[in-house]
Amino acid sequence: GGGIGALVIAAIIYLLGGDPSQVLPTEPSSQPQEQSSAAKTEDDQLAKYLGVVLADTEDVWDSLFAANGKRYEQPALVLFSGNDQSGCGPADAGMGPFYCPADSKIYIDLSFVQELQDRFGAKQGDFPIAYVLAHEVGHHVQHLLGVTQKTARLRQQLTSTEYNKVSVQVELQADFLAGVWVHYNQKMKNVLEPGDLEEALSAAAAVGDDKIQQRSSGGIRPDLFTHGTAAQRMEAFTKGYNTGDLSQSPPVAN
Repeated sequence: GGGIGALVIAAIIYLLGGDPSQVLPTEPSSQPQEQSSAAKTEDDQLAKYLGVVLADTEDVWDSLFAANGKRYEQPALVLFSGNDQSGCGPADAGMGPFYCPADSKIYIDLSFVQELQDRFGAKQGDFPIAYVLAHEVGHHVQHLLGVTQKTARLRQQLTSTEYNKVSVQVELQADFLAGVWVHYNQKMKNVLEPGDLEEALSAAAAVGDDKIQQRSSGGIRPDLFTHGTAAQRMEAFTKGYNTGDLSQSPPVAN
């Protein structure tokens, strides 16, 4: 292992909403580690919290789809530890959370929350992981609206550098949609606490391509960006939150 290839993969697989079909599967560890009771309690609490957030996303998107004469279908949430199998291929802890359009499921490894805080410097608190889930639900919304299918066709036609630009647009739109969810969820349920938005912005900034490249290789290569810079991701999320207006969504491959 190691070398340039490992650095490139490390820079890719920790991105939010990464494409699992492009990530090499890792070999499962031969000896599963026993989970402490404290860690299990923490995982149970996280699973419960994510279930609440997913239900909140359904309430908002149900309403927004209905207002536009459409029917919203909720994605399934799969929480796993270590390794799992998705409709898009293997899922493992190294890939980070992702949405699989083939089975309409969101996959989140429970260790990612700690990773978000330890590796990416996101602030402590519940809201960063709510942002992560809302971002993946954003990819599900894109799938329901046909954006995913359009970009899949473009992938066959464009060079990797050209498609990277489309990929950035897809991810920024998902960040915007996450912000839209927060906008309406706050209107409906008034759940935001002081510091929540700052935590979400911290999470968005932590997974900017420029920040991840800087940490992994010490340099920045804009032509390799697939998710957008920290500033772009924060701007997209903030625009969605401030406006709640789907017509102001960042365009994808227009």
